[in-house]
Amino acid sequence: MTRVQLFLTNGAVVDLEHTGGSVSVDRKNAIRRTCSVTIADPSLIPRTPSDQLATYGARLRVSRGVDFGDGTQELAPLGVFRLDSVDGDVSDGPVTLQGKGLEAVVADDKLTQPYLASGTVVGAVAALIQRSMPTADVVSLIADTPIGSRAFDVEADPWAGAQEIAAAAGAEVYCNADGVFVISTLPDLATAVPVWAVEATEGGVYISGSRGMSSDAVYNGVLARGENTAENAPPVSYLAYDNDPNSPTYWNGPFGRRPKFHSSSTLTSTLACTQAANLLLAQAKAPNATGDISSLPNPALEPGDVLRVMHEDGSRELHQVASFSVPLEAGGSFPISTISAKEDA
Repeated sequence: MTRVQLFLTNGAVVDLEHTGGSVSVDRKNAIRRTCSVTIADPSLIPRTPSDQLATYGARLRVSRGVDFGDGTQELAPLGVFRLDSVDGDVSDGPVTLQGKGLEAVVADDKLTQPYLASGTVVGAVAALIQRSMPTADVVSLIADTPIGSRAFDVEADPWAGAQEIAAAAGAEVYCNADGVFVISTLPDLATAVPVWAVEATEGGVYISGSRGMSSDAVYNGVLARGENTAENAPPVSYLAYDNDPNSPTYWNGPFGRRPKFHSSSTLTSTLACTQAANLLLAQAKAPNATGDISSLPNPALEPGDVLRVMHEDGSRELHQVASFSVPLEAGGSFPISTISAKEDA
């Protein structure tokens, strides 16, 4: 079963009878979650100024789960979205509602005066988010670290700024399915516990799968640099590289040297550069495995989750989720793309 709730700006909450749609989730996008919902009722198309006032700023909450047939249900959140557009046939429908994750609220609130970020990673990221959304929940799953001051000019994108500051700790920031902003690092495929098994066995959820490998966007070194002239701090830097001779991306091995660069005035010490470079390297050297898996839908997945996959030939792999699309109708295909994979013993 699926549920779509529309939260209007006048305080009304409407359960929408919908005929289809989907929620797309992709960790490489600045706005991680987007949704499209199809409804039959054309009455939601704004026609008057009061309709527009009730719609502009409205939000959607989308969930998918299971009706067990005994009066009990279990729903998993798919996201909280800012309603961005409503369009359709004014007489007969259908009507399509499009929404973006709450990151869009921060991104669109461009700076109208110079802004100075300082303090710590968590504090500076939270301040940028709560500048646009004062009641937003910001949860940190990282060890906080001090940063140098970072000046942003007029017209700057505060969401891009929040991402830059999070990167100073080798972390990322995003809005999760509950509408909570999270600061975290990407789980390590080598040590993370798989959250779901996608298996081509009786009772399994596996439908199909393909596997590829590319060296594009794979790096075996990260040079982190910081220079903060506003604080008269001297330039600092640190190069982290893959020094494991048994690694396929060994710095002095056949893979060659492929450095990635990260520069920010938030890095004011060699220790800060070292921490940022090492954490970014863990992500940069992850195998760029193109795993395209199709399974029965699982609305509880998050990008970065590790899956245990068993193909029809019996081969087993661990995959890390990069993106997926959840249908808003019964059944439906559930394609999952992954960012890295390795053989599972």
